[in-house]
Amino acid sequence: MEETLNAYKEDFELFDDDMDKYEYIIELGKKSPVLKEEDKNEQNKIQGCQSSVWIVAREENGKLFFDTDSDTVIVRGLAYILAHIYSSRSPEEIQSFDREKLRALNLEEIISPLRLNGFTSMINTIYAYANKEK
Repeated sequence: MEETLNAYKEDFELFDDDMDKYEYIIELGKKSPVLKEEDKNEQNKIQGCQSSVWIVAREENGKLFFDTDSDTVIVRGLAYILAHIYSSRSPEEIQSFDREKLRALNLEEIISPLRLNGFTSMINTIYAYANKEK
């Protein structure tokens, strides 16, 4: 997870301007797969987000995989980053990863406080899924 996180950190460091970083997140959102309509339900919806965002977790061979979507492209990009960092990990790997390391992305400099709250809600949901699978 740390390797994937560091790759995103390095990508963000390529941009001098916060608007360029914002555009990068939007581009990630545009390339993120879209969830099936039946997966966009209240059970998969993340509470505490300004936008509608959904996370679907599935387990395969002891690893968790996360599929995400949102009604806004910027949030879809943020969810994509988290899905990429946390997918294909065991619940134990997720639980032992210090989520404070995500601060290295410096998202608080790029996105609004409300979006940051939503990002935190997405992280909490991923950890909740990892705790259920233990």
